[in-house]
Amino acid sequence: MIDEIQVENLALIREATLEPAQGLTVLTGETGAGKTALLSALKLLMGARADKDAVREGTDALSVSGRFYDSAEADELVATRRVAVDGRSRASLNGHMASVGELAQAVAPAIDLCGQHEHQQLMRTATHVRLLDSWAGDSVAVARAAYESAFVEAADAAAELARVRDASASSSAKLDEARFTLSRIDAVGPVEGEYEELVADLARVEHAEALASAANTAHVSLAGEEGALDALTTAAAALEGGARFDAKLKEFAASLREVGYVLEDVARETRDYRDRVEFDPDVLAEQQERMAALQGLLRAYGPRMEDVFVKRAEAADLVSLVDDAAERERVAQKALDAAETMLAQAADALTAARAEAAPRFAEAVTAHMVRLEMGSAELVCELQPLDRAQWTRTGPHAVEFLFRPGTGMQARPLARIASGGEVSRVMLAIKVVLGANDDVGTLVFDEVDAGVGGSTAVALAEVLVDLARTHQVIVVTHLAQVAVRGEAHYVVRKAEGEGGMPETDLHRLAEDERPAEIARMLSGDATEASLAHAREMLAGVNC
Repeated sequence: MIDEIQVENLALIREATLEPAQGLTVLTGETGAGKTALLSALKLLMGARADKDAVREGTDALSVSGRFYDSAEADELVATRRVAVDGRSRASLNGHMASVGELAQAVAPAIDLCGQHEHQQLMRTATHVRLLDSWAGDSVAVARAAYESAFVEAADAAAELARVRDASASSSAKLDEARFTLSRIDAVGPVEGEYEELVADLARVEHAEALASAANTAHVSLAGEEGALDALTTAAAALEGGARFDAKLKEFAASLREVGYVLEDVARETRDYRDRVEFDPDVLAEQQERMAALQGLLRAYGPRMEDVFVKRAEAADLVSLVDDAAERERVAQKALDAAETMLAQAADALTAARAEAAPRFAEAVTAHMVRLEMGSAELVCELQPLDRAQWTRTGPHAVEFLFRPGTGMQARPLARIASGGEVSRVMLAIKVVLGANDDVGTLVFDEVDAGVGGSTAVALAEVLVDLARTHQVIVVTHLAQVAVRGEAHYVVRKAEGEGGMPETDLHRLAEDERPAEIARMLSGDATEASLAHAREMLAGVNC
């Protein structure tokens, strides 16, 4: 949902701020005043291609910033887009640099520009199935989940069968290499953790003499004649003798006795370590030979012993695949056949669920189209079966919305035959039907009132109000009947700026300012009659 949009130096806009209401916001103003520029600003935040010609004359760059929030998750997003006169574009998300693609991914999914074909969902048939499924709810969701699971399992089974067949068809050179790898590694027979343990053992065996000498020197220095223990005992005894005259010396003596116990333990342990050290040339030669064999594997398949084990597993798998090719292929084919059977059943269930929901959805949308006084025009929701090779995770069929302009006329794709105003009104009807199930929170209508007047204008206003109960709705309108229903009302005017340069001014109307703008929309000028009518219309909405 849009919290605020700030625009600087875009087309005729020098500076403008839009803070739409949570419900219905209306933008009014004379033709050519700059309402389209505001929509261009929003499109820039949605990732539209930057146009350097949009930079206001006499300035270095345009800037558009928007603050968006998700009321359900209490998340806030601040997005900024800057376009310089040389065409360079920069974007940021929450103060951090971002690509235009990241900007589009963050902002565009939550906003639908209805009436602008480059962003309109109805122009992309791929979104039709999502709209139908959102409306159908659990009646389709359960079947779709089962189908998606079965589709993934079938794809995995097909990939496994292809892998088995590719392996069995491997070239003789590749197979010979795998057999050689397996034979060489198994001839050495490395064991998990063996290499690390051998590295530590060799260090001890190869330096046994140095280790024994070090331990012996430490032992003699501690426990030999005139060693550290004798000196420590002499020092402690002297202190204990002097303690007869000063008790403080007794504390020193006690500390030395404690140290003596530690030194005695170290002396004993170094002696035992020295006695255990053995040097066996045969053991050393055996361990060095083993290390050489393991290091040979590391040079060939390393650099880590884990890599050696991986290479062995891959070679063993390939050899096994070829040696047991017929059996493996039979098992893989059986698994694929079972997965395809499950997928076919899930596909039938999903088709049945959507086939049941599609006409009800189309009927509900058409009812609102009638409410919008679109005559006998209808929405048709068509399911087109696809060949098995064309199935996707979405389903085994394509879902497309068709437009029938009148009774007895052929239904054809919306993008081909419906006008911008008609498409906008169809989208409006769909959004009302979707209600809270729609995953797009903000709707912006630009052409929804094209060619509309009289009772149709009143109906259009009522439908927009209904839609604003479940969405944030922003409408650019020329209809007073729509304008009076806005929770927030902005007027766009063209004025003379600094140096006589024209600029677009965006102003949020206070309640006492609205009658004059409504009167202008009714009669082109604020006469006493049009003002009275405007106040009457506003009062009728508020009562």
